[in-house]
Amino acid sequence: VQLQASGGGLVQAGKSLSLSCVASGFTLDYHAFGWFRQAPGKEREWVACVKGSGTYYADWVQGRFTAVSDNAKSTVYLKMNNLQPGDTAVYFCTAAESICAVRPGPRPKLDYSNMDYFGKGTQVTVSS
Repeated sequence: VQLQASGGGLVQAGKSLSLSCVASGFTLDYHAFGWFRQAPGKEREWVACVKGSGTYYADWVQGRFTAVSDNAKSTVYLKMNNLQPGDTAVYFCTAAESICAVRPGPRPKLDYSNMDYFGKGTQVTVSS
């Protein structure tokens, strides 16, 4: 199995970017796919999780990002709108057996340690 993220790049603030994660060897209806990011000097943080038609987001996403899975292409996407310099980070695609183990609440959270498979990241840089 392999997770290969791509689509990162340099964009101006306010623009959009779509990341792709090709999930080779995975069953998209069975596995859950999580997006995480890590900015320089900061801790890694959870962004979104998708399993089938179900999606979960960190509270700070506030509707700007959309996670989608495409079974036919074995690909998971993270579509990001209205990007801001604070979104600059390396974005990682991960996968877990069966569920998005998101802790509910006003600030939902998915721990990186709950994921079972990890891909290399793709750099997103947002200029002001």
